[in-house]
Amino acid sequence: MKLVNINNIIAITIIALLWSCSYSFTGSSVPPHLSTIAIPIVKDKSGSGEPNLSNDFTQNLTDQFFDDNTLQIVNSVNSDAILIVTILSMPERTEVVSGDNEKATAKRITINVKAVYKDLVLKKTIFDKRISNYATFDASQNYTSNRQEGIKEAIDNVVFDILLAVVSDW
Repeated sequence: MKLVNINNIIAITIIALLWSCSYSFTGSSVPPHLSTIAIPIVKDKSGSGEPNLSNDFTQNLTDQFFDDNTLQIVNSVNSDAILIVTILSMPERTEVVSGDNEKATAKRITINVKAVYKDLVLKKTIFDKRISNYATFDASQNYTSNRQEGIKEAIDNVVFDILLAVVSDW
């Protein structure tokens, strides 16, 4: 009987903690006259040679704004605001070297972007800034697939930073 009560208490505590950790940026510092945003296709000026970088970044960015729901995504003709993102570079560097032959076992991919957020109602730029974030991946085996996962994670990290900058004036 005590075991069941303890398990119930643990389960309720975990659910309460998870519920309290979920949040949204709704009610943030987005100006009240802005309710819609246009997100054009992200330009890739990185020279990385990654064929899907622009599309993957654009899809992730629009998905995050859609999920956040602070601003409704519309085309640029009908939008109150526009977010123009350009990928500037995607350097890759060795993070960890190990083994007798000093081989790279972990690498870091950094994505550097320029994000311009404009208020089309008041015809002013809210911000024009460079945002950068990274991910580390295992370079010791399955290099190609691990690198792709690293790129995906770096995109996730940069997109989250862009979302924060737009909806919470970060």
